[in-house]
Formats: sequence, C-alpha cells, structure tokens
Amino acid sequence: MLDAAKLSVGAMRSFLAGSGGMEFELPGREARWAFVARVLSWSEYPGLRKAGKGIVRRYLERVTGLQRAQLTRLIARWRRERELRAEPARRTRFARRFTREDVELLARVDEAHEGLSGAAVRRVLQREYGVYGRAEFQRLAGISVAHIYNLRRTLLYRRKRLVVEPTEPQRRPRWAERRKPEPAGAPGYLRVDTVHQGREDGRPGPYHINAVDTVTQWEVICCCQSLSELELGRAVQALLAQFPFRIRGFHSDNGGEYINQVVGRLLRQRRIEFTASRPSRATDNALVEGKNGAVVRRWMGWGLLGQEAAARVQCFFREELNPYLNFHRPCGFAEISVDPRGRRRRHYQPDQYRTPFEKLQSLPDWESYLKPGVTRESLEREAQTQSDTAAAGRVQAARNRVFAPALWEVKPTPAGRAAESSGQNGGPDGPPDSTRLCGARGRRPLAPHPTPPNTQTTGKEAPR
Repeated sequence: MLDAAKLSVGAMRSFLAGSGGMEFELPGREARWAFVARVLSWSEYPGLRKAGKGIVRRYLERVTGLQRAQLTRLIARWRRERELRAEPARRTRFARRFTREDVELLARVDEAHEGLSGAAVRRVLQREYGVYGRAEFQRLAGISVAHIYNLRRTLLYRRKRLVVEPTEPQRRPRWAERRKPEPAGAPGYLRVDTVHQGREDGRPGPYHINAVDTVTQWEVICCCQSLSELELGRAVQALLAQFPFRIRGFHSDNGGEYINQVVGRLLRQRRIEFTASRPSRATDNALVEGKNGAVVRRWMGWGLLGQEAAARVQCFFREELNPYLNFHRPCGFAEISVDPRGRRRRHYQPDQYRTPFEKLQSLPDWESYLKPGVTRESLEREAQTQSDTAAAGRVQAARNRVFAPALWEVKPTPAGRAAESSGQNGGPDGPPDSTRLCGARGRRPLAPHPTPPNTQTTGKEAPR
C-alpha cells in the first residue's frame, strides 16, 4: 500500500495533475499536523529548489485542506523545531477572589436570613467579621453588593439554595390619614397594622399585630387570638411594653380594630398621640405594610394555624423573633432628595443599611429617649450575646418548634370517626380515613415557609 506521506516530488506532481477537482481533508488537527511533518521530512524540504517547494506546498494544501497562510506558519515552525505538536488551547482565566467555600457560606447566610437584599446581606457579612470576629467571613466582608448578586447566579449557589416562588398578588387597601404624625427625627412614633395568619375549617386563625418605629425601624410583633376589643387591648399593651424607648405616637389605618374606645382610652392614659390615615394616600402606612411582607409573611408564611396557637406564637415573637429583628437584621434607611420638579425620591445607599439598634445609637443623645429601667449597657449586652447568623439559626429552630404541633396533628373527619366506631378502619387503634396536616384536608403539609400554598420549592432543604 502506497504511503501518501512518502511520495517523491515527481509523484506529487503527477498526483496534482491527475486529481483534478477532487478535494481531500484529514480529520483532526493532530492528524493534519503529523502528515505535514512527515511529508516535509521525507521530501527533505529545506534542500529543494523553489519549484519543488511549490509542488510540495500545493500537494499539502490539496491533501490536508489547510489554507495557504496556515501551511506557511506550519512550515516555518517545522523548520525551527523539526516537529509539529498540537498544544491544547490556552484560555485566559481571571483570578478568583471568592472560593467555593465562600459561595457555600453566602448560601447558608441567605438561607438563615430568609433572602435579604444584597445591601443588607453585605452588612451582615461585615458584622460577622468585624463585630463578631468570625474568620471564615474575612473575604466576604469586602464583597460588593453587585458581586453578591453575581454569586447568587452561579451554578454552585443555585445548587445549594434555590427558591422558586411565583409573584403573590396582594391587594393593598387605600387608607385615609386624618392627621399626619411628625416624628421630627425622634424615635417613638409607631406605624401599626394587622396580618391575619389564615382560616382553619372556616374558623379564623390568630392575628399578628405589627408595629414599626418610623425613625429607627424598631419592630415588635405580637399575636392574639381575635380582633375583639379585649384581646386587642391586651396585645397593644404587650406591644408597647417591648419597645426600649418611650412611645409618643400611634398611627394606624381606619379599621375598627384600632379606632375603638378600648385602644383610644389606653393611648390617652399614656399620653400617646393617636393618628389615622388620610384619604387617597396609599403610602401613608407604607413602612409597616412593607414589613408585613418582608418580615411577618417571610417568617410565618401562609401556613394555617388555629386560634389555640396564639399563645405559642406570642412566646416565639417575644423571646426569639423580636430580638433578632432589632439587634441582628439590617434594614435600609433611605436618603430623600427633591428634584427640580418638587418630587421626593428615595435612595438606598449600601452604607445606610443598619440594624434598628445601630440606627438608635446613631441618633444624637439617644440615651435620653430610653424608658426608665432600660440602660445602654443592657441593650449592648443583648446585641453582643450572639452573632447575626447564629441568631437567625436560633429563630429558624424556634419557628419549626412552633409549627411542629400544627404540621403533624392528626384529626379524623366525622366520616372517619363513624368508620372507626364501626371497626372499618381497624377499630380505635386503626388509622383514620383522612387527616388534616396544618389545616389542609387531604393535601401535603403546609410548611412554615415564606412561599404561598401550592408553590414548588426546589434546591432547598425542608425545615427539620
């Protein structure tokens, strides 16, 4: 069999004359380069005359399918090195500042804090390293807000934490404020609203009373069984007692749960200014409305609870969630600017994300606003008890304990009780015909997760 790489110059001339319009191509770069090196070595290319070199070049172009410029570079390289080796492509790679461990740590922090904004997470990472001295946060402490979102889009992050949830439409009623509160930069002016946990078998579940200070965003959440005047009066008393500073104003919507004799008399006895919303001003109570979705719904979700769980939820709010919100969860504080047309615009700078306690400390002469018996040392001691992420993990564990009885409570239906009495389901010790997990009959349990019911969540571990 004739070897195509060991032809003489005359044989190459005859091949070119007889091949006509035929085209040849060797598969693969390594095969083409090896063939070119063998032909140049066998024909002793450097010693050929100009006409012979031209025949060899045309022969190589016809057989390998290489362009003239490519072949010229290969011949020059072969004359220097006497061999042609195909080297792997070298791609330019930028140095990675944040390692795989950093991305996994960021995913754990996001999961613990229930997905805060990039600026708030940046503040948490800075506090974890600067305030609490955790060495694993050293590189993440210098990350920018934009790069946090870049890391969240990486495949590694999405494998560790991915929450898919549809947009939940929320109808925001328009309240009318009859008098606008004027904090004048002093804490103690509250914005208050109510969040309903849900209904279980037609019976209303507990109600969450959410109160947020206008200046510092200090937030206190309470829980009550119903919106009766007696229950709400007790909830408002417990709510006011948990703020470390004196309360000067109480602002709510025009709902009857607040505009009533019990709450009005309570506020009058404490000499607290009581204001309500104005007509056609949708943003009058926007601060607490935003907290309803970002805090209450995020931590309590849409899971159904009975009224009997109100005491258990209230203990969870007082002992775990409220301290975390005020000492370990950064909030955004807007800088308001007025454009030439007189419109007010809010700008949230990354450096303006602080915890409510840090915002309180930034006020001039802030200790003068504290209640009698509340000292600076006691608040600072509470803030330094644990780190931000450790506090978030503790709140997650406590929330799981709150929802655990409702998640796994087994309640037979009337048909199931009749079947049990007749022995169709194995007698009193047999399994019930139907169960309700967290208030949903015949469905999967509604976990205390911020996603609404019937939402598929992937890539995230279920609460234990």
